[in-house]
Amino acid sequence: MTKLVARINILPSESDTDIMSIPKSLGESLPEELKMIAHTKEPIAFGLYSILADFTLNDSEGQMELLEESIKKIKGVGQIEVVNVSRQSVNIK
Repeated sequence: MTKLVARINILPSESDTDIMSIPKSLGESLPEELKMIAHTKEPIAFGLYSILADFTLNDSEGQMELLEESIKKIKGVGQIEVVNVSRQSVNIK
């Protein structure tokens, strides 16, 4: 099955949110068919940060919606923005 890589910018719900707790929570709560493969803390403005994360998912109906809903359920997540979705060119384990 073809895999996709989705890059998503995750914004905190509040300015005092512990932004680095979000990737840890995601790693523990994502459904088995979804996987976070990388993340980085990105500056927004005035000391605020977001998480820019890459996820792998199956190229099948409903997977992107499942990923978005799974991220939105995490405590501390405000908004998400899908930056890019592309086919995975290398098999990442």
